[in-house]
Order: sequence, then C-alpha cells, then structure tokens
Amino acid sequence: MSKLTLGIIGGLLSAIIGFIAWQQLTPPDPFLARQVKAIAPAEDNYLINFYPHISEHQRPEETYPFPIPLGGVGPATNLYSGPNQYPFFCMSVDSKVGQPEVDNQEGLGVPVTSESGELLGFSKDCGVKSHLQYFAINADKQPEKLTIEQAKNYQGSLFRAEQGTINRFIYTIVMPIKSEEVGDRLAKSQWNNRLVYQFNGGSGIGFRQGRQKTHKVMQRQVDQLLDGYAIISSSGNKTSYTYNMLLAEDTARRVKKQFTSLYGDPLYTVGVGGSGGGLAQYLIAQNSTGILDGLLPLYSYPDMISQTTYALDCDLLNNYFTFRADNRKAWRDWDRRRLIEGMNAINDFPQRAGFLQPLNQLMAGFVPSFPDGNSECINGYFGLSAYINNPKQGFLRPLFAESVVDQNNWSYWQDMKHVLGTDKQGFGRSTWDNVGVQYGLNALLENKISIEEFFDINYNIGAWKSQPTMKVEHIITPIGPHKPLWLSLWGSENIYEANHGPAQRHTASLEAIEAAYRSGQVFIGKVNLPIIDARHYLENELDMHHMSASFYSRLRIDKTNGDHKNHIIWVAHKDHDPTQAAFAMIDKWLLNLKQNPNLSVIEAKPQELGDTCFEADGSTYAKGNDVFDGKWNQKSDGACQSRFPMFSTSRIESGGPWAGDIFKCHLIDVETAISKGMYGTHPITKLAEELKTVFPHGVCDYEQGDMGRPSNI
Repeated sequence: MSKLTLGIIGGLLSAIIGFIAWQQLTPPDPFLARQVKAIAPAEDNYLINFYPHISEHQRPEETYPFPIPLGGVGPATNLYSGPNQYPFFCMSVDSKVGQPEVDNQEGLGVPVTSESGELLGFSKDCGVKSHLQYFAINADKQPEKLTIEQAKNYQGSLFRAEQGTINRFIYTIVMPIKSEEVGDRLAKSQWNNRLVYQFNGGSGIGFRQGRQKTHKVMQRQVDQLLDGYAIISSSGNKTSYTYNMLLAEDTARRVKKQFTSLYGDPLYTVGVGGSGGGLAQYLIAQNSTGILDGLLPLYSYPDMISQTTYALDCDLLNNYFTFRADNRKAWRDWDRRRLIEGMNAINDFPQRAGFLQPLNQLMAGFVPSFPDGNSECINGYFGLSAYINNPKQGFLRPLFAESVVDQNNWSYWQDMKHVLGTDKQGFGRSTWDNVGVQYGLNALLENKISIEEFFDINYNIGAWKSQPTMKVEHIITPIGPHKPLWLSLWGSENIYEANHGPAQRHTASLEAIEAAYRSGQVFIGKVNLPIIDARHYLENELDMHHMSASFYSRLRIDKTNGDHKNHIIWVAHKDHDPTQAAFAMIDKWLLNLKQNPNLSVIEAKPQELGDTCFEADGSTYAKGNDVFDGKWNQKSDGACQSRFPMFSTSRIESGGPWAGDIFKCHLIDVETAISKGMYGTHPITKLAEELKTVFPHGVCDYEQGDMGRPSNI
C-alpha cells in the first residue's frame, strides 16, 4: 500500500474520530425537553370524495364560525382533508409565539410548563391564541417589531400582523395601516384591496406544526407590503412540513376565510411562492376554486410525486457510478454521467461533502479517490432518498421519544397514507417504480455509450428495497440534528444488488398511483387561471430547481386544455429578480378580468405579456411564442433555449416523455421492443437473450401512457 493511500486512510480515520468527539461535546438537543412521548389516538374526520377526480367535488360548508376572536383558538380539526395526524410536534415556541395551549392531561403531545417550570399539562393539537403585533419596515427593507406605544407614534410604513392557529398550523395575516389605527383590528385604510397568499417550499414528511415567524413572512413580500398589498400565509402551506396538498388546500381555504370574514373580499388573491410553494399553487388551482385567482409559481415543479420519480434515481445512479460499474473510471467523466442522469453534471465542480466518497470507498473495499466533479443529482438531491423514501430514517427523531419513533414509519408515503393507502404491514404505499426502465437508452441510440455499458447499467442499477426491509442509514451529527453527515454514501444498504442475476427493480402500488391522481396530488394540467411561472437560471449552479420543470407543467396544460395560452414562462439570469415585474404584470391581467367579466382568461391577458428570458441587468434577451422551443417540444432551439440551455432527467434519458407524468410504464417484451425499432440500428438482436435476462418482465413502452392513471380523468 502506497504512502499516499496510507495518508488518505489516516486522514479519514482522524476525521471520523474528530467528528465523533465533536458530536459527544454537542450540548443536549433543544427539543429534548419538548419531545412527544405518547401518540394521541386516531380520530375519525371527514375526507372528501376523490372519484373520479377531486376537482369535480364541491367542498363542504364551513363549520367554524369565523373570524376567530382575539384571544380565541382556531379550529384544530380540518374541514375535509381527513383525520389529524399523530404524533404531531408543536412549534409555536420555535415561531416565537409562546407555548401552545394545554388541551389534555393524559401526556399526549408536547409538555406545557409555567414560567417556573411547573408542568401545566400537554398539547397534542398545538393551539395558539389569535393575537396582534405591529411592525415597521426600515430603510433597509427589513421588518422591525414595535411595541404598541411605538406603533402609535410611528411615522413610516406600519403593519399590523395577526397570528394564531388554524388546522393546528400557525397562520399569519399582515395588513398595512396608519399609526392612528393601532388597536383597531378591522382597520384597513392603507390596503390596496389586493391579497397575496404566500406559499413556501422545502421537503417535509408531516408530523409537525412547522415554524412561521411574522418577520420572515413580511421579508419575503416586503415590496408588495410597501405597495399596499395584504399578505396571508400558514405554516401548513410550507412544504418543509408536509406535501399533503389536500391538507394544504383545506388550510389555505380557512386562512383566507379568516381574512375575508374580517376585511371582506379582495379584488383578487394571487399566490406566490417558490419550489414546493410553486407546485402547491398549481395543485390548489387545479383541484379547487375560491382560493386563488392567479398564480406566480417560482422555481416550480408540477408536483412532488412527479419529482420523486427521477429524484429517487439519483442515489441509485451515484451508487452505480461509484461502486457497481464495471468500468468505474469511465464514469469519473461527469459529462458522461449527464448522459444517464439527464440533469446537469460538471467536471471539476467541487462537492461540499466530497470527502465522503473516499471514506465510503474505503469502507466498501475500494481504492479511495476524491470526486472529480459534481452533478445536480448530488448537489441538489443527495439524501432525499433517505428523507422521503426510507421509513426507518426518521430525521424528526429529536422531536419524539424513542418509543414514539419506534411506533411510526417516517416517510412521505406515510404522511400520505390516508390518501395513498397502506400495505398489509402498515407502510404507506409508494408510487415509485423502475421496472422496465432502460437507463441510458437515449445515450445508446446516440452512440454515446456502448451496448456493453448499457447492459452493465441496467444489470446493476437495482432499486430501493421494499419499505419493510429498509435499514437506518449510518449518519453522524457533529453539529446538531439538522446537519447530518452520511457514513453510508448513496444508501447502499437499501439498494438491491445483482446477486446471481440482475439487481431487482421496485414495483409501485397501482392503487397508490390511482389515488394520487384522483386526490389531486398529481398535476394533470387542469388549470385555467392566469399563470406567470418565473425562475432564475440555475443550471450552472447545479441547483435542484432545474428550468425544465416549468415545461413539464406546460406540456400537461397543453395536453389537458389543448393549448397553454394562460401559462407564461419567464427565465432570468441569476443576478436579476423578475418577481416585482411579474407582480405588476399579473396585477394588470387580473384587473382586466375583474373589470371586464365577459372576457376569458386569454382575452384579458396583456398584449405585451409573453414568454421571456432576461439578462443580468434586467434587459430582455428574447421574447415570443417560440423562444423556449427545444427538445421538450421537438423543435429547433429558440433564442432563450440557446441562451439558457435546458437539461432533462434520468427518465427522459430512458426514453420517457418530457411531461414526466408516467409513474409506472406499460411493459412490452424484448422481442416486441426490437421489432418496434426501440434500439435504432444497434445490432441488439444478437443480444436479445441477455437483454431478456436484464428485463425479465419486459421494457417500458411509454407510448401507452401510465398504467396507474385512471382513464376517466
């Protein structure tokens, strides 16, 4: 063994020892004193009918007598989105609004104590009394909290903020006012009669109330507040805490009801929010009416389930490239990885956790080496497989006692079990499937990988193991629970291996896929509201918010509506923020509709509004109906596509559609695939028997659509 190898090993061992020592010195976790130590019993609650699709059903009449009085606690049980989820961790303390209200003495939920530390009882539903606060916005456009006396004498832009709980989540209403209106809950003289519903992103799997701090809500929409808009939001509309879009809709409807019961109907309500906050707008607008009149999705995706389809491929592919490939050296060229992953990958781009690769190679018995580049799969999606898909991982462990942790399955699928259903062992059904997926098929057709490489990828790629057999990945947390460091890179223990035959693939639940469609968890393009979908171009940053996602939504709108004339896409250089201009343009669009009710959404669209890409200084690089043309719509690249190149996904590079709306493909046998010309001019016939070994159930025929999608929606 060379001195260099010994040096690497020594350095890695020193790092491990240092991390463990650091972890031991970490002070006790701040959540320990508030852990949930017992799970409240499940309660029946109304769940709206989904059949044939949730958009075809009226929502029930409201049962709570809004508005919530000051000093009162809003409804703890939702209106139509099913039973309350338990365990549920209260986060009002983390939101700086104090401890939750005591609602039981049976030890259910978080403990509530007096100032002296005396136990007063427990809170399972995290209620917070509705209350008012006052804020100014300083010269640096930063919100500053004021006392009542300070607010009464303040001469600048003043705002009244109300907070409380609705559906157990923390809601916020911010209204611009004058200083002489301090103390009057109903005052609204500075309001421009326009309402913004703020949605927020992140990845979450439920089981907690979430944080919502007033100054953060205000900071995100400071320009709109200064322009006179009112803002409403809820921690239940931040996907860091749940991707249950039915619960998100139920909560948004009630938060808006609280607003309108106090101030009347606005001219319009426009949604805004990025990432998960963008897809939430698409789904709420698709599934229901009465909440949003226009959408400003930023950095958006169509929906979470579509995203998991290719995102859960990422760690599988990285595991293959790092450990399983017959020629691992060939995949150290990150341009070649892009051929398979679809999303961008760049040679010599640093990895923040690059030191983990040689550590894991060493543990797996390989010669250690540091990565030569990076990809969006790593930079954007590393760890998502454990967080979303592994029921044993439990990143929320610090919030709950071990006995509670052991009783629950911690995954996105579990969060959605009342909609997607559970298997015989109680695990939430999964929509993720890769049976018949031919990874790298496009690269093979373009002669960018060899037939041997194509076989090797698909023989060894495998899939995520069934949920009952998954294990906790080995992680250490030297700087607290929110900064995990993997010791089992790429989830190797939870991926099927090629033992005496090709690695096993994972089959989705057709029942779960159907339920996802019917319950509106999947965006099918059924929306006719004004939409300006805006994003920065972040492909060169390897950011997870890839530009192509906007066009997955567009293709689905095209498929359902026959055109996408209500769907505008803006892409900007990362140094230019187009949000304020988008607000101005959608305001014009919505006012046209309000003032001319006989006009259609398309007829009311401002003539100057169209697909556009912007330079760093805010100038328009190109604008028009064809500027984003490209592979996604099978046309020659338009001007914006050339300026801001789009990438794809692993499923698109496997021959799947750009709309990304197939979760489980129809299968055809290998002979049929060959006869259809699926492999182009490659002499695949001679290797048909080997191919049948790799794909014993057949290969994907994407032309037949999704096996799980109901035919009547």
